[in-house]
Amino acid sequence: MSDQLKNAIRDVPDFPIKGILFKDITPILQDPKLFRLAVDTLADRHAGKNLKAVVGIDARGFIFAGAVAYKLGIGFIPVRKKGKLPWKTVVTSYTLEYGSETSEMHIDALAKGDNVVIVDDLLATGGTAMAAATLVNNLGGKIVEIDFLIELAFLKGRERLKDYPVFSALAY
Repeated sequence: MSDQLKNAIRDVPDFPIKGILFKDITPILQDPKLFRLAVDTLADRHAGKNLKAVVGIDARGFIFAGAVAYKLGIGFIPVRKKGKLPWKTVVTSYTLEYGSETSEMHIDALAKGDNVVIVDDLLATGGTAMAAATLVNNLGGKIVEIDFLIELAFLKGRERLKDYPVFSALAY
């Protein structure tokens, strides 16, 4: 199962900047069987759990998080780059493997005690996922798990997320 997904991921050297080996998920998205397999892998582990929503991380994380939320029959909460959400927000800044960023979430996205799973396409250094976790925590939400399709284990992002259960379908 994971071999099918792993074999479909395309490596793109020097994107978005020189020295980065980008893991391109587009071939998975273009193949309906592989896309379904990826979504099922992320969603099925949460079936029957008391989740309020899936928190999806801008931008490629939205693809999987929205589909996982749909499959589980629960809400979807976007975490976006600063200035992209139209309502009042909570904000946090963080560093990436090739720069820094600011993310935000609507202030009314969660109620205190709401159980959520955070979903993104890729775990690298963990900065983006940690920012999403910070936003969820700031609103009083409870993180059940943080899930990724791909983990770049050599970047040790899982260590940054050590306070949360983490799942990745594929590791490099």
